[in-house]
Amino acid sequence: MSRNTYRILAAFASLALLASAYNRVSSVSTMTRSAQALLNSLSSDQQTKIKLPFEGDERLFWHYIPTDDIPKRYNGKPRMGLTLREMTDGQQRLAIALLSAGLSQSGFIKATSIMSLEDVLKVIEKDTVDRRHPGKYHFSIFGTPSDQGTWGYRVEGHHVSLHFTMSKGKLAGTPTFFGANPHEVRQGPRAGLRVLAQEEDLGRSFMQSLDAAQQKTATVDAKAYADILTEASRKAALKGQPNGLPVSKLNARQKALLNDLMEEYVSNVPESVAAQRRDQIKKAGNNMFFAWAGPVEKNQPHYYRISSPVFLIEYDNTQNEANHSHTVWRDYEGDFGLDMLADHIHSSH
Repeated sequence: MSRNTYRILAAFASLALLASAYNRVSSVSTMTRSAQALLNSLSSDQQTKIKLPFEGDERLFWHYIPTDDIPKRYNGKPRMGLTLREMTDGQQRLAIALLSAGLSQSGFIKATSIMSLEDVLKVIEKDTVDRRHPGKYHFSIFGTPSDQGTWGYRVEGHHVSLHFTMSKGKLAGTPTFFGANPHEVRQGPRAGLRVLAQEEDLGRSFMQSLDAAQQKTATVDAKAYADILTEASRKAALKGQPNGLPVSKLNARQKALLNDLMEEYVSNVPESVAAQRRDQIKKAGNNMFFAWAGPVEKNQPHYYRISSPVFLIEYDNTQNEANHSHTVWRDYEGDFGLDMLADHIHSSH
């Protein structure tokens, strides 16, 4: 393990408990203080990289592919922001504090564990060109951090894409994307690690709780999709796909299992954002659908989604012989805080 990699992972470990502490205070004020502390620690050149305008298209750009692949897919466009590997030890710790300000303790553990999988991939892929590196995660701050102002930040790299928008003390926290490659580490000292285990296991447990008729309705395709359907779209939309099984057709036990599955996605974020998500679920009531694609058996390519009029959860595990998973929470109107910012955007233009 390289010295730089060790320093980054040490920074993750030293701050692992911060996420739980952040839940006790205002998420917006915590994010503001964390962003200001990071900015104050940076040189002028570093600030030029991390500080981006709030208005414009860049804030709405996102993707979960490796950093080196962004220019190849987007005609030379780089992934913007300042990377962990471009920071000093102290700056890295402040950056990880900003990351943890946008996550719950469990979400923080997922994010940092996903980042650490880059070292596993480096060995698996025999990477000699530095394509895989846990320091290739980019931090971007849009606008000027303040408790009542309008600003945002993004933390993004391979299989992590997190977006936070603040305005007048209000907070939006979508899209929220986590992926894992490998989904299960099958060799080396970390063999058995499954960062997104609950997302798979709870989804399959719910599917297996359905009777034959329910499973038939829920199964929208015998073959799993190659990726989440919304991929890295700026505006989430399902285009003509069948809904699957309505929640109104579930019994009490099945509804409880589905709630357990949704809570896994809800609980990735701070309590203030998690409360918003639980409110969306409550308001949706029976107006939700569960869809599955692919076999139900373990170690086979599979996909599921939970859709409502307001939010969408997607999961897939299809690549690398069903050992490469993607998960996302999307808001149809609220991604990037666009519903919250409607008045701001109107006045700005």
